[in-house]
Amino acid sequence: MPSIAFFEPRIPENTGAAIRLSACTGAPLRLIEPLGFTLEESRLRRAGLDYHDLATVTLHTSFAALCDELPEARIFAFTGHAQTRFTDAHYAPGDVLLFGPEPTGLPDEVLTHPRITAAVRIPMLPQRRSLNLSNAAAIAIYEAARQLGFTGQA
Repeated sequence: MPSIAFFEPRIPENTGAAIRLSACTGAPLRLIEPLGFTLEESRLRRAGLDYHDLATVTLHTSFAALCDELPEARIFAFTGHAQTRFTDAHYAPGDVLLFGPEPTGLPDEVLTHPRITAAVRIPMLPQRRSLNLSNAAAIAIYEAARQLGFTGQA
């Protein structure tokens, strides 16, 4: 299963929802520091319900650290500025689906980093800024799971 990665997440409720998503899909959740909250934040724990022990969550001190720890991983950067739709990418186990923080998205130095395999976007109606971060991650990981035949999922 690919991983979901949040670059410098700022909203604890979105990360809590992603913890639930990780627990329900088996997709590891990777959080790239600095975080805009602590992992003990009550809003994060409340949004994650009782799924925290069922999810695989890894902290990375920086984007470079994530790249170093996953040297073979393909990294798909989700951004509203990409031309390629996320459904046109072909996902594989071990891939990383990378999302930027609300409201700014991924910074240029990440989007142009040589480790980025492709920049992809989730289509939306014009004049809309962005989807909720955890909703975007759910859309993306379920497309990856669909492509991979929902391996291990009932």
